[in-house]
Amino acid sequence: MFDKEIEFSAHEDYFALKEDYPIPTKLNIPEWYKKLDHTIFNKTVKGCMPFLDSLTLGYLLKMPQDFHIRHNVINKNEKGEEFKDSFQTFGLHDQSQFLHIKNVNLNSGFDTHSLKQVEGSPFIEKNKNLPFYKILNPWKIKTPKGYSCLFVSPLNNSDDRFSIIPAIVDTDVFPNEINFPIIINGDKYPILEDTIKKGTPYVQIIPFKRDSWKIVIKPRKQKEIQNSRLFYGLKIINVYKDKYWNKKSWK
Repeated sequence: MFDKEIEFSAHEDYFALKEDYPIPTKLNIPEWYKKLDHTIFNKTVKGCMPFLDSLTLGYLLKMPQDFHIRHNVINKNEKGEEFKDSFQTFGLHDQSQFLHIKNVNLNSGFDTHSLKQVEGSPFIEKNKNLPFYKILNPWKIKTPKGYSCLFVSPLNNSDDRFSIIPAIVDTDVFPNEINFPIIINGDKYPILEDTIKKGTPYVQIIPFKRDSWKIVIKPRKQKEIQNSRLFYGLKIINVYKDKYWNKKSWK
């Protein structure tokens, strides 16, 4: 029985297009993972339930349009002065179908954050000292009272060209769409000219209940540690899955 709902809503015209709706993360399992075998003689991450949980946790947002990246590319303006391109869009999949939509969070497809907003952070060097561009998300997200959402790049399945800046939003009360600043992976791509295609999953949404916590730190008895390691060290496949793991459900 499902007693919790997460609601995604968008302008009626955008909703009617039936394109790039949010999906459960479990529908985006990477092919390399599907092809892995896991046996008693060949143990792989395919048998690691914590890893599988990360691949199936929550929901995904997809890119609402094609984005053409020109990251750290040197160009010249009409005066012959050099400047660095950072990011621009190709426009929507079929931009004409959006021209009549009013108050939709897809005006130009992106916005910017100045470097001063994250001054001193490691993000600046990774992004090659260029402005941070922000993907405009057309979906408003609503969770039950007392529930927030953690937003991260898809766990263990992210695009190697860019990532979002992780954040938490109290989605039970926040009334608007949530936009996502991105960081270009300048460590791998100091210069990058490429297209992030419309429909590319780029944000993983993890709802959670807001609880108050306190930290407790205490010792463990040596015998307790030995006993737990003895059992877990037995030549048994899927010990964690069979004895400790709890199945999660995301629909």
